[in-house]
This record gives sequence, structure tokens and C-alpha cells, in this order.
Amino acid sequence: MKILVTGGTGTLGRHVVASLRDTGADVVTLSRHGDIACDLLAGDVPPIDAEVVVHLAGGQKGDDVATRNLLAACAGVRHLVYISVIGADTVPLAWLRTKLACEQAIADSGIGFTILRAAQFHDLTLTMVRGLVKLPIVPVPGMRLQPVDARDVAARIVELALGSPAGRVTDIAGPAVYEMGQLVRDYLSTTGKRRLTVPLPLPGKAGKAYRDGLNLTLDGDHGARTWEEFLADR
Repeated sequence: MKILVTGGTGTLGRHVVASLRDTGADVVTLSRHGDIACDLLAGDVPPIDAEVVVHLAGGQKGDDVATRNLLAACAGVRHLVYISVIGADTVPLAWLRTKLACEQAIADSGIGFTILRAAQFHDLTLTMVRGLVKLPIVPVPGMRLQPVDARDVAARIVELALGSPAGRVTDIAGPAVYEMGQLVRDYLSTTGKRRLTVPLPLPGKAGKAYRDGLNLTLDGDHGARTWEEFLADR
């Protein structure tokens, strides 16, 4: 089976590519510096010569444009697997609305597809926490997260890519839900740092969505590796 992976060198992609190759699949990557070198945003995507496309590339803006450009090159593809984000249709943030637009474009493309929504990766959560604790007084947003390990998500993506198109499948998140304050305290404790923390209420509709837990999944699939284990390894 020939599988093309976009975003194959990213946090998730490098695990997906390695695992797919371990199965014996013929895997090629598409990115600015991949096996197929092109810029999805620029629209210079050559015709895709693969049975399956795993679309993992993404950024803070332009994902909908990049996804439509990719779809235009997928005439011979039988299955497209896409990684999205929990809350794409419930948390009113511009970035998440773009993810929802990608989902809709894929569903309307006529290509067999599978869409998996995931929670924030441990790596992104760590980046957020590190950014907060750079300040002498740490503002702690009033929100909960359910961080998931990229390797757990990669294992699920590989399973889906080797299977048949399944539409939107069950979301995947981490094994536990954390208040942001707990994530910050865990990081401070692990690194031996001391900081004063203050609560920071999140305003607006997005703040309400996070307070209501619309970025969480209590009934979905759950990864095995915890935030505490991830921190200890780091």
C-alpha cells in the first residue's frame, strides 16, 4: 500500500510515518522539504500517486486553503485520513473554525474519508505552560484540558489509515482531565521552580465554551500515557 503523509516531520507526523513504515507500507511525505516538496498553501500540489493520504499538516491559519489545494490533487486517492481538534464545532475560535472548514471540505470531496478529532497534545500543553511560567506572576486561565500523548494519537491514526474509510470516528483524548492550575503546578514541581499564580478568567463565548468543557471528551477513546509520565520523561 502506498501512503502519502502531509506534515510527516511534525510532532505527530514523525510517529505516524515511522509506525506506518514498520507495517511495510510504502510511505512518502509531502511538505516544503519532504519526499514531495511543495507548499500546500501555495497550491502547487502535484497529482497524488497514492491509495491513501494521511493529512496531518496544519498551522494557526490557512488550513482550509491548504486542505482544498490538497483535495484538488487527490483524484486517484481512495481514502483520506484527517486529524482535527476536539471542539472544532463548539469552541468559537478562528483556528477551530478553520479546522471545521477542513472537515467539511473533506466530507464534500467525494473521496472516502476518516476524520479523527484529538485533544491538545502533551507537547502543546507543555509549550503553553512554559509560556505562562516565564512571567514572575503566572496568570492561570480558568480552563480544563485533557492532554493526550502524540504517540497514542499516532497509533490510532495508523490503525485508521490501514483500514477502510469510516467518516468521523470517536474522538481521542488523554486519560485524565486537569485544571490549568494543576498543569502549571505539576510543571513547577517537576522543574523545581517557584512562582506565584493568580487566576485569569477567560472572557466571551470562547471562555464560556472552555468553562463548559466543550474542548473535552469524556466518552471518547483515551490514550494511555499521562501528563505526569510525559513531564517525568522530559
